[in-house]
Amino acid sequence: MSLQLAHLWALLLLPLPLLVRRLLPAAPAGDTGALRVPFYAVLAGEGVRAASVGPRWQGWLAVAAWVFLVLAAARPQWIGEPTSLPLSGRDLMLAVDISGSMREEDMVIGGRVVDRLTAVKAVAGDFIERREGDRVGLILFGQQAYLQTPLTFDRDTARTLLFEAVVGLAGRETAIGDAIGLAVKRLRDADTDERVLILLTDGTNTAGAIGPGKAAELAAETGVRIHTIGVGGDSRTGLGIALGRNPLDEATLRGIADLTGGRYFRARDAGELQAIYSMLDELEPVESDEATFRPVDELFQWPLALSLLLSAAVVTGRTGVLWGLSDAG
Repeated sequence: MSLQLAHLWALLLLPLPLLVRRLLPAAPAGDTGALRVPFYAVLAGEGVRAASVGPRWQGWLAVAAWVFLVLAAARPQWIGEPTSLPLSGRDLMLAVDISGSMREEDMVIGGRVVDRLTAVKAVAGDFIERREGDRVGLILFGQQAYLQTPLTFDRDTARTLLFEAVVGLAGRETAIGDAIGLAVKRLRDADTDERVLILLTDGTNTAGAIGPGKAAELAAETGVRIHTIGVGGDSRTGLGIALGRNPLDEATLRGIADLTGGRYFRARDAGELQAIYSMLDELEPVESDEATFRPVDELFQWPLALSLLLSAAVVTGRTGVLWGLSDAG
């Protein structure tokens, strides 16, 4: 922390009154003043001594007032300690599948079997929390795709809305292409060269107005890099197929990632999902640059206030002397 003057050159004005007094001609003497003093006899006596005392301290007050006025013009500032500001210029969109199959309980967290969406919430929430410096957005999709959170630095809000997601809220089918299309629409206007989409799903595309392949082509043209994550444990009994549930289309997810310059990951449990997010932290670093900010507190109002008070004291003192001489007359 330090004290500095923003306009140091203003201190050159300090000797200005002396220069004015030395260079400008003196006021003409004689009986040409606008104020006539009828009690001249008093001035020749004790009144002169009273008047001669006043200008001395008033002069010092005037000098001090001028000094404080110049100091205020120099803008004194209190500079705080440097504060680091993480910057990355990265816009990261998270698209989470909330179709009916995400209710499948084949994931384990802390020794407890949970459904797929619960595991995604737990791990993805921590991932979002670590993205300091990035703008994060959230898309939820099932039969339709919805923008739940626009790109924002408010990671707490993004996490909260992710935790509030419910299976089946967007329909029971899966529109992977629509989710990618919506993400591209939101990312293409971003003022950054780093546009990233992380797509999590446990099935295959069964709905939507646009296919995953076409959506991936649009993403590649726009410069959106897509990392795809296939979620769900391996089928142990084939029950999912028997119930008509769509198996994970790994070929399509891998093709989407390859076409856009991303990577495909397979998450069979919460541990693998956590490891995937750790790898994504390395692939998409949180910080690519750093700036510093030093808080500035303006202090010019204090010397300015002192200058005004001293000026008022000078004027008040002169008025008092004149009134005293008038009473003496």
